[in-house]
Amino acid sequence: MVSPLLAKSAATGREIVNVTPERAGWTHVGFRAVRLSAGESETVDTGTRELCLVVLTGSVDVTVDGKTYANLGGRKTVFEEVSPAAVYVPAGKTVTVGNVPGATDVAEVALCTAPGQGGSGEVSVIDSAAMRRSVRGQGTNTRYVCDILPHDDPRAAHLLVVEVMTPASHSSSYPPHKHDVEQPPVETLLEETYYHRLNPPQGFAFQRVYTDDRSIDEACAVEDHDVVMVPKGYHPVTAPHGYDLYYLNVMAGPNRFWVFKNDPAHEWMLAKA
Repeated sequence: MVSPLLAKSAATGREIVNVTPERAGWTHVGFRAVRLSAGESETVDTGTRELCLVVLTGSVDVTVDGKTYANLGGRKTVFEEVSPAAVYVPAGKTVTVGNVPGATDVAEVALCTAPGQGGSGEVSVIDSAAMRRSVRGQGTNTRYVCDILPHDDPRAAHLLVVEVMTPASHSSSYPPHKHDVEQPPVETLLEETYYHRLNPPQGFAFQRVYTDDRSIDEACAVEDHDVVMVPKGYHPVTAPHGYDLYYLNVMAGPNRFWVFKNDPAHEWMLAKA
């Protein structure tokens, strides 16, 4: 039986996976991933929502209200040690993304959305070279982070976007933490999606989502391109031997500030770090 928190991907076709707020049963986060072959394009009206378009692989041209940002991207795989191309688009815009003319590779694009009310940012290409890259954890808890649209980037209203690469046999989002109570500066409420990629692609990983009272306690076996929805609770991830794990996180909530709380049962390990 598939967990209600797991959105399985389509192996073929343009739309890989689509998680709307209605599907997730929440208010803020929307996530969609699409494949674009040579000559294909996708048009999106942002409406009342803001958008962070992330070029996961391949190269694309992005046009917003008639202005084109050409040849963005270029990664062959999300596992390259290269920051992605990304474009921030506020509410009320029409966006067309298309594979660059003459391309032979399929482009993979993530469309990350949240309510756009209160934002002051303009359409802008997010500078890949300026994205913060960092290493978190140590030993088999080491993972590699790229902040695409962090909470201290002033252009967005509610949206946060980050990508993480977790080596095989390592854990991530660990010790388990949560952000489901709006009580700054102790903790903030942020819905979250995890878009998973595996290397090699036939692999799998595991993600558990659970609350203190165990009203939610789901263990998901994720495969390449699957999405896990985290409405609340702790949400650790593990990558088995032989398979590197990448995930793209999208977070959003009533306020744009990321403060998490560790599971007290597992905080002891931080004292040994």
